[in-house]
Amino acid sequence: MNKALVTGGTGFIGRHLCESLLADGWAVQVITRDTAAAAKVLPAGVVPVADIKTAAPADAVINLAGENLADGRWTEARKREMLESRLRITRELTEALGEWEDAPQVLVSGSAVGYYGARGDDVLDESEPPGDEFQSELCVAWEQAARRAEAASIRVCRVRTGIVLGAEDGALAQMITPFKFGLGGHFGTGTQYMPWIHIRDEVRAIRFLIDKRDCSGAFNLTAPEPATNREFTTTLARVLHRPNFAWVPGPALKLMVGEMAHLLLTGQRAVPSALEKAGFTFEFRRLQPALEDLLGDR
Repeated sequence: MNKALVTGGTGFIGRHLCESLLADGWAVQVITRDTAAAAKVLPAGVVPVADIKTAAPADAVINLAGENLADGRWTEARKREMLESRLRITRELTEALGEWEDAPQVLVSGSAVGYYGARGDDVLDESEPPGDEFQSELCVAWEQAARRAEAASIRVCRVRTGIVLGAEDGALAQMITPFKFGLGGHFGTGTQYMPWIHIRDEVRAIRFLIDKRDCSGAFNLTAPEPATNREFTTTLARVLHRPNFAWVPGPALKLMVGEMAHLLLTGQRAVPSALEKAGFTFEFRRLQPALEDLLGDR
């Protein structure tokens, strides 16, 4: 039986990944600070463990843990915690993996398309350099911490994920609320790109990288056709059969959410070049079919 060890398993992506692994007969452990609380939200069959040192060795390790960037204002204290939480967990993980008698075959470690910073209309594949903003510096440090596992001859895949779309959780669930009240609309100019991916393709891509032994390095986990913010909101309104007249000016958004507004007003035109070159096939390449799949019955 294949064995997986997951950090961040109680999160949106983590729960869906655990369900996928369990369905294919994997034994799944999730590292969590609160095993009792985790047991209530994790799929049945997942084994919560409180510490990496008590976890059983695994064939694949998937590192998704870290404070949510979109969950609150970016105070200096919170920015430190967002960075330190990712580095602390990833360093503890790579140190422990290096001590296992049987090293895992692969470490798939989280990152984000924020790695590239604000680049406007530039098409961004995995060969592009990082930006010089907070989210870029966070991603660079997070990826460097994960690469420490390479010293133990562990294959490392760094997944730069975009906006993951799901029906009941994640970013999309928050986006549709204003549309329900007829208040949906774009942010700022609406020309900034939103590198999205359907949750099924997100999980399928991670599974693909686990299984494909010649894959390592950085991979953008985004659909091949990113949409601008205006295109995204127009398509979302059409799928929901709701108006799309509202508009949130950039200055107003900055007053509402602070520095995090920069993330919402810039975006990245990231494309999954490395993933497609490796042979991955997307189920959802275009936005409207993805949204119809997730929201079509609403």
